[in-house]
Amino acid sequence: MDSLKLQELNLVGITVSINQLTSALFLAKLIKAKCQVPIVLGGASVSGKAGEWVFNAFHEIDYLVNGEGELPILGLVDFLTGTRAQIPPSVHFRGCNVTTKKEQLDSLEHLPIPDFSEYLQELARLPAGQRFFPVLPIEASRGCWWSRCNFCNLNLQWHGYRAKSVTRVLKEIDWLSQRYGTLDFAFMDNALPKHEAVAIFQGLARQGRDYSCFAELRVGYGRRDWAVMAKGGLHEVQIGIEALSSSLLRRLRKGASLMQNVASMRHAEEFGIELGGNLILHFPGSTLEEVNETLQVLEFVWPFRPLKAVSFWLGLDSPVAVHPEQFRIKNIRPHGLWHNIFSKEVLRNATPLILEYSGDRLQQKRLWRPVEQRLKLWEAQRKGCRMAKPLTYRDGGSYLHIKQELPSGEILTHRLNGLSRDIYLFCLEPMTLTAIFEQFNQKTPQEIQDFIQALVKKRLMFFEDGQVLSLAIRHQRA
Repeated sequence: MDSLKLQELNLVGITVSINQLTSALFLAKLIKAKCQVPIVLGGASVSGKAGEWVFNAFHEIDYLVNGEGELPILGLVDFLTGTRAQIPPSVHFRGCNVTTKKEQLDSLEHLPIPDFSEYLQELARLPAGQRFFPVLPIEASRGCWWSRCNFCNLNLQWHGYRAKSVTRVLKEIDWLSQRYGTLDFAFMDNALPKHEAVAIFQGLARQGRDYSCFAELRVGYGRRDWAVMAKGGLHEVQIGIEALSSSLLRRLRKGASLMQNVASMRHAEEFGIELGGNLILHFPGSTLEEVNETLQVLEFVWPFRPLKAVSFWLGLDSPVAVHPEQFRIKNIRPHGLWHNIFSKEVLRNATPLILEYSGDRLQQKRLWRPVEQRLKLWEAQRKGCRMAKPLTYRDGGSYLHIKQELPSGEILTHRLNGLSRDIYLFCLEPMTLTAIFEQFNQKTPQEIQDFIQALVKKRLMFFEDGQVLSLAIRHQRA
């Protein structure tokens, strides 16, 4: 703080995202202790109701942007420099009624490319042993094109979903890579555009650089799509798996099937993409049947990257919070842990992003305990694996070799000949029984079903709602 020339500034802006509220408020307090420069807060964690109580409780904040920042900040600067008569309607200020209005860009297409020059200069000044190649953020879209999940409140600051064109995204990455000499990028999108995501990575592959990218995707992409995205540099992906139970997925309103979740885990593993996925535990109203189905499916996805257990938390203005009666919850209030951070006076009228409630919370904790234990065991077993990939196949043209490591550490080998091989390879994408019967009509449906049931029993195939998926991934030599 002592190195900053605060007296020379006309405005200080602080962005408040997921885990930055307390640090932002502390920084504002330190700044105000040194000088009376105006401070404006904005960002996802202070949008809407979540921002109102922060603004009212902490008088170090002079202005607060509700929603997207570009247009309000531009208008606020124009006001402070005298080129605009009024403060923008989406900016709170002292003495005004808190506004619910938002201003946002109609299109992201003409936004300037971010300037990371000062950041790169700062990295260059580090001692040689502390320097690193940075990961630069990139933005292809804002909002979520699905935006229906019952538990989610990650898009409170946006109206709708907007995306840049594929051409613009590729131009931006190309320009940043050339200017800053970097190959590592992280897409900040809540979900890459549904249809354009594959085209983006196709374009990156054509640029001929060894990119490494992180992105968030929704499930539903096929095996060929995953191969294209891996070739274009998709190295790490966050996918909202959330549940391994069909009925729980419907309760969550994920808009995805259990089979799509399992296929996504399989395809990411095959193409060397690190998949980060969560399992939401303790969701209100979850049943013993859903817990048991989850435990059964975990036995099939064991060869893939372990999922992370996430306890359901109630988000402000999420569908669950807006319609608590539908989920049999009541007495919604700020989460108890806020009392470890803020005083009772501050919390009296608080509407923070994270809430708690009365309902079946204790019952859900007991219900999901076996799944929590199984997830911990899964991670430990995978770390102790003898095989780098616990379920792989090698194709011999007229036969297939499958190598399988069990959770116990025992290694099994399987050989599929002729038609058995053909059926297995045909189901590397989820296939309906009807499609399989039509493709291999030289065998009776009963014979094919018996074969599939035998492989499901060995956990070499997965069956759900009339669809079949072969789980082994193609062996890749190191």
